[in-house]
Amino acid sequence: MLVLFISSGLFLGWSLGANDASNIFGSAVGSRMVSFTRAAIIASVFVILGAVLQGTGASDTLGKLGTVNAIGGSFTIALAAALTVYLMTKASLPVSSTQAIVGAIIGWNLFTGSKIDAHSLTQILLSWIICPVLGAAFAYLLYHLLKIWRKNTRTHLIKYEARIKLGLILACAFGAYSLGANNISNVMGVFVTSMNLQDASFTLFSLTGAQQLFLLGGIAIAAGILTYSKKVISTLGNNLLELSSEAAMVVVLSQSLVLFIFSSASLASLLARIGITMPLVPVSSTQVVVGSILGIGLYKGVRNINFKLLGGIASGWITTPVIAGIIGFFLLFFMKNLFGIDVGHAVNPVVYNQNNLNTEIFIKYSIIVLIVIAAAYLIYLALRENSKSKKLNESGTLR
Repeated sequence: MLVLFISSGLFLGWSLGANDASNIFGSAVGSRMVSFTRAAIIASVFVILGAVLQGTGASDTLGKLGTVNAIGGSFTIALAAALTVYLMTKASLPVSSTQAIVGAIIGWNLFTGSKIDAHSLTQILLSWIICPVLGAAFAYLLYHLLKIWRKNTRTHLIKYEARIKLGLILACAFGAYSLGANNISNVMGVFVTSMNLQDASFTLFSLTGAQQLFLLGGIAIAAGILTYSKKVISTLGNNLLELSSEAAMVVVLSQSLVLFIFSSASLASLLARIGITMPLVPVSSTQVVVGSILGIGLYKGVRNINFKLLGGIASGWITTPVIAGIIGFFLLFFMKNLFGIDVGHAVNPVVYNQNNLNTEIFIKYSIIVLIVIAAAYLIYLALRENSKSKKLNESGTLR
């Protein structure tokens, strides 16, 4: 039964690998410096290492957002997030698994009447704004430094390209490690509080209960990378901005740095000693890599950026948590009332006084507004597909 319940988390991990792999080596493959097969194998190995060795940091903040206390609720939340990411992947939109799981957890909070931890939610929402900006800043700075180094170094072009290729491969490995360390909480974080696994000891090492879950989730992410990531790579690899080999390396490295910063407990502790607070939160790798690409675009000039495609990606960011929350809410209703499965209960229930009543009204109207936005976006997708079909039919008629 436990294997059945955890299957939704594995599906979410597969969906994350299929979608977010483009963030790690989409620009590398798009610049034709690294083959898809080589990049996929490297990313698969290092994403598992990152998940197991450093995956516990960001999962704590996600757990505070919603303490899911039943395995049925964990299964449903992961399933809602996985379905959302899968649907967006089918639409060739690089979306955020972080936003999907956050939306699904909020759906669980609303369904069970649990209080939403405002501090944790604020930290996560701020990261969605700060991280793309950091990615753009890192990319701009690194690209500028690379240009200075290239100008002051008399290196043969072939030798220079070989160094860039090696740097790109290393950056992809670091990026995959950081993705596993930061985003594994999206895949298995909701199961940590609802499943009590015993520590497992092996000959050379031991794994805690959480690390066992993270290992399974990392393998699922690797499976998604190897089997279904090419489609999104074609969107992000070269369509948003034409990338040179050196720009591709800078994009991968800058987004890897941002993911690592927000998942390293050691770095957070070091910064805390000098008075800098760095929250360990699950970061949207999609937002960071798009911000990094925009940083390169700003360095080269804004005319090089495909703003139409960027608008489509940004609209996916808005609708992802909304769709995940809605799907999660209705799935929880059916799981509890139709199948009689325990999906959890409120740990800190909302007390309905006058102030909370105003909050409830605000939440309800906010949900209605977000549903309208989501519906408008889905209508936009349908109209776009219809327009494409008409153009194909017209071209066929002309022939």
